[in-house]
Amino acid sequence: MRLIKMASIALVAGATICSFTYCTSGAKDKTGKTATNSGDSTKVAPVEESNLRTPVDTAKYNELVKKLANGDTTGKWPVKNQPYPLAGAILPFKRIVVYYGNLHSKKMGALGEYEPKEMWRRLNAEIKHWEKVDPSTPVQAGLHYIAAVASGTPGKDSKYINRMANSQIDSVLKIAKMRPNTIVFLDLQVALSNIKAELPHIEKYLQLPYVHLGIDPEFSMKDGSLPGKRIGTYDAADINYVSGYLADLVKKYNLPPKVFVVHRFTKKMVTNSTSIKLRPEVQIVMHMDGWGEPDLKLGTYRHFIYGEPVQFTGFKLFYKNDLKKVPNRLMTPEELMKLKPIPIYIQYQ
Repeated sequence: MRLIKMASIALVAGATICSFTYCTSGAKDKTGKTATNSGDSTKVAPVEESNLRTPVDTAKYNELVKKLANGDTTGKWPVKNQPYPLAGAILPFKRIVVYYGNLHSKKMGALGEYEPKEMWRRLNAEIKHWEKVDPSTPVQAGLHYIAAVASGTPGKDSKYINRMANSQIDSVLKIAKMRPNTIVFLDLQVALSNIKAELPHIEKYLQLPYVHLGIDPEFSMKDGSLPGKRIGTYDAADINYVSGYLADLVKKYNLPPKVFVVHRFTKKMVTNSTSIKLRPEVQIVMHMDGWGEPDLKLGTYRHFIYGEPVQFTGFKLFYKNDLKKVPNRLMTPEELMKLKPIPIYIQYQ
């Protein structure tokens, strides 16, 4: 037990330092200019359905969530009494595989590190690997873009948040269209702001059927600490507010269900998880976001994702930071398919 605790602490500390280093380095683009909202575009890319609006086959849904439980006998998985999603739901019918990052920095992830054609070449290779390992589960390609970045400087509103210009988000939507039916996630690191204040900044994009949401508790600094100094938190009440917000958009604009990703690698990042409300309009993914060697990542997944079931699970792989310690390698799809539950959302950074 002591070894597990020490390992978890090491993973948490590493993730915090790594994430904030990326975020603070992401404030400038390749020309050295700081990202602002002054270049916001009011023109959104044309609406394009990313999924056929097929009514949910409830028997198939039950079969697939049981398959994801991967033989778990504790009663935790699959999650009991979860509502069936609305027509057009992605999960659990497809596995989402995404590249994560920000166009203003090569250090924040593969999305932004590589030019679009090269990025797609690499992501397509990962997708093919997943299709080979689990041919029964189609892969849904996606891009996960950090639309609000926790910053090392206070900014005009003293909230230590760097909101990406609409023109930058439009660029990500264009990159997504290079591969038909790609979905996009917009991720929010609210810093000293709060989730209620930040959602309206991206609402016009969330009205699109192929745009989904991620939130990062690590950079939700409710105690007033500067981002990167300590790990932030969201409560179930925050998560329920967001899922309610998304559900209202789904109903108002007749959208397919939104996928809602919540990053997590410590217990305190998400408090009162048993009070998280599930809705037919929203599919919640609790996403294991820690980096390190395989044993550390598996321990984090076991304690904070498996141990506190919500609905679906995700797993992040870091091309660089997962290689820093022995055995100096990335975990493979074959290994992740052995987890209980099997992650249905995979993110590469």
